[in-house]
Amino acid sequence: MRPTAFVFDAYGTLFDVSAAARAAAAEPGGETLAAVWPKLAEDWRRKQLEYSWLRAVMGAHADFAEVTADALDWAMAAQGLGADYALRTRLLALYDELDAYPEVPAVLQSLKDKGARRAILSNGSPRMLASAIAAAGIGDLLEAAISVEDVGIFKPSAKVYALVEAHLGVPPSQVMFVSSNGWDVAGAARFGFQTTWVNRSGAPIDRLPHVPAHILPDLTRLSDFL
Repeated sequence: MRPTAFVFDAYGTLFDVSAAARAAAAEPGGETLAAVWPKLAEDWRRKQLEYSWLRAVMGAHADFAEVTADALDWAMAAQGLGADYALRTRLLALYDELDAYPEVPAVLQSLKDKGARRAILSNGSPRMLASAIAAAGIGDLLEAAISVEDVGIFKPSAKVYALVEAHLGVPPSQVMFVSSNGWDVAGAARFGFQTTWVNRSGAPIDRLPHVPAHILPDLTRLSDFL
């Protein structure tokens, strides 16, 4: 069945989660960060995801902005930067304006031109998503930005994936869910979505009960599924 709606994860799929650390390292005064920013970005993202999963299991939900700040605190401490409060403030501000991957606007435009529905389904809070979408200039290419805050638990809870039909009125079998996170794709496939894993790094497939139906190196050819 051809999909009628394309639903995207936001962070790491549409928006480059390394962009904040990379940009801060290139700014005046960023010499200390410049030596360690790739590791800081990697740790920041890893802890962000770990904390979201653990909070979901513990029933201790928090706004994704809080989770993101907690993860940054850990990552900065790991690099000996924990006392640099100005850098912390700058990194969090940059995270609200992450770069979209270069192909994103053209891909969304192509899907729109072909009549497909287009939405985001993200752990991000409504404020975070609105900021990132505005900074990327893709607001007119999306119908909805659906946040887990509607149900108060992070992905891969089935409650989150159920938000798509509630918002778009499209049954799971007609949804192509697109994510750069293998665990997210597995959760979406278990829920009943068609799935595409955007494997930008060439990583192996996660050993989980459900595997992606499609694997792409980026989003460029996504509209071929129509």
